[in-house]
Amino acid sequence: MRDITTSKEKLLKKIRKALLEKRDNPYPNLEDLPHYPPTDELKEVLFAEQFTAVSGQFVFCEDDVQFIENLLELAEERKWHKIYCWEPALQEVLTRFEYPFYETDKDFEQADVGFTLCEALIARNGSVLLSNGNMAGRRLSIYPPVHIVLAYTSQLVLDLKDGFKLIKNKYGSDIPSMISNVTGPSRTADIEKTLVLGAHGPKELFVFLLDG
Repeated sequence: MRDITTSKEKLLKKIRKALLEKRDNPYPNLEDLPHYPPTDELKEVLFAEQFTAVSGQFVFCEDDVQFIENLLELAEERKWHKIYCWEPALQEVLTRFEYPFYETDKDFEQADVGFTLCEALIARNGSVLLSNGNMAGRRLSIYPPVHIVLAYTSQLVLDLKDGFKLIKNKYGSDIPSMISNVTGPSRTADIEKTLVLGAHGPKELFVFLLDG
């Protein structure tokens, strides 16, 4: 009798057989293997280079005082009047130096700046790892035309996988529902191949990096 088994049936048969057979993982350490060649460059320097290359604006501060001084100078220069900050740890820093900010979402549509913390800084590609696990939620890093991030050198990691490890260690099994990897200001080149910043989010992204 002629075999009328189709190619599809043959393929499904092989898949069923493979699923029934238990085999050891041929690449048990695949996730831990490096994806890039090693680098001797300091993570702070590497992040600053990559971040500014994608139109991010980077400011290194030795302490809180220098951070506030830089922030005051920048706010005066840019004429920022409505700075929104919803995270208690960041509010504490600003309150200590009597820096004015909005702690609720009143008149949020008029916001000049969204001021947040972050989960990690990824040095390899100059990106900022954010989540909605903090009080800033989903809106504060997206809606205002300017997004300012305060980060610490302890949050600076080399690769994205290292950033995810920080999140896992921080939250355990209760991982935030939104994790976003932001590389520079929002941008698009869909129209006539012309790069436009601020197309789908903030037009400017600042990172203040504090030693600590």
